Amino acid sequence: MLLLLLGIAGFFAFAAGFADYPVVPPSPKAKAWIRGAYHVHTTRSDGNGTPAKVAAAAKAAGLDFVVLTDHNDLKPPTATWMDGVLLIPGVELSTNAGHLAAFGMQRPLQDVKPWGPPEQAVAAVEAAGGTAVLAHPVQKKNPWTDEPTAHRVPGFELYSADTFFRQALRSPVSRLLPAVGASLINPVHGVMLLVAPEPEPTTRFLELARERPRLALCAHDAHGLPAYETVFSALDMEFPPELLSGPLSQDAREAAAQVTKALASTQALCVFRALGAPEGFALEGYDVQSREAPVGATLTVRLPEHVPGTVEVRVWGEGRLAPDGQHIELTGPGVVQVEVWAHAPGRFFGHEWRPWLVPSPVRVVPRAPGI
Repeated sequence: MLLLLLGIAGFFAFAAGFADYPVVPPSPKAKAWIRGAYHVHTTRSDGNGTPAKVAAAAKAAGLDFVVLTDHNDLKPPTATWMDGVLLIPGVELSTNAGHLAAFGMQRPLQDVKPWGPPEQAVAAVEAAGGTAVLAHPVQKKNPWTDEPTAHRVPGFELYSADTFFRQALRSPVSRLLPAVGASLINPVHGVMLLVAPEPEPTTRFLELARERPRLALCAHDAHGLPAYETVFSALDMEFPPELLSGPLSQDAREAAAQVTKALASTQALCVFRALGAPEGFALEGYDVQSREAPVGATLTVRLPEHVPGTVEVRVWGEGRLAPDGQHIELTGPGVVQVEVWAHAPGRFFGHEWRPWLVPSPVRVVPRAPGI
């Protein structure tokens, strides 16, 4: 059996040598976006890398910042520049209803204890001026189970690298073994093979987003296995230049405030970077401040230059994609989630569709009377 498994892994390792990234080539004229990792663990909790090791990995992956979220780290170090990368303090709080990630605190967290009630943790983050995020909220191991606070928390980890890994553990032959084999030759391809979205997170997210604008985040939930640099190279959070243009302030506190404000704005974009850069992407047709649009309005998706057939727009919720594949008619009150997917290298020698560009959702509101 062991020889058989090794042989299968070797086959996927061989196939990985032919996996070609990025799927969408970069534009030489585009202005670079500020990029970073969100939800990263170090040796201050259960990660296997020191902050210095994380900074070195982020630099190698081309990132500008990392949001550190060690478990129950109620007194994290202050923001600092390290090896050209901005390390931003955050935390992942353990409650008796699940895990709550938080960043952007302006004051120390008070009156919160590990494994306490969820409302206590949420209140502490709010009192500290931070942004709370439901961490891996529908994951089988640590889901968020408290309904009132789920409606109160603004952020939601729509995609999570750690959740992808745990999903693969439940499909060891069809998902985990191909990823392990591919990682022997092409580590980033190995991580991308784990990216197999399931419907539950999106369904739950759309339920919550009907009430008010919600922040969609892609979480690395990185612990050092797979390697930090590999996961950082596969996906990240990015800011379009109109939201935050570089360079960041050299004052670490000021730069951290710039990044966390942008990260919490709902204008940040989750990018599966292995598939390509987002330069040229835009979602238009809604009010940027409220992130709302009326029923009957049309959203327009501006796509980066790409080879036809390698990219497609996907829509969930109260929207209907037009035949041109780039316009979405808003069909009823509620919420619409628009994502761009790419035809990425698959487990064998073919291709599979995977998420590439993931913005936060748009709320669809009733049209004003008389319109």
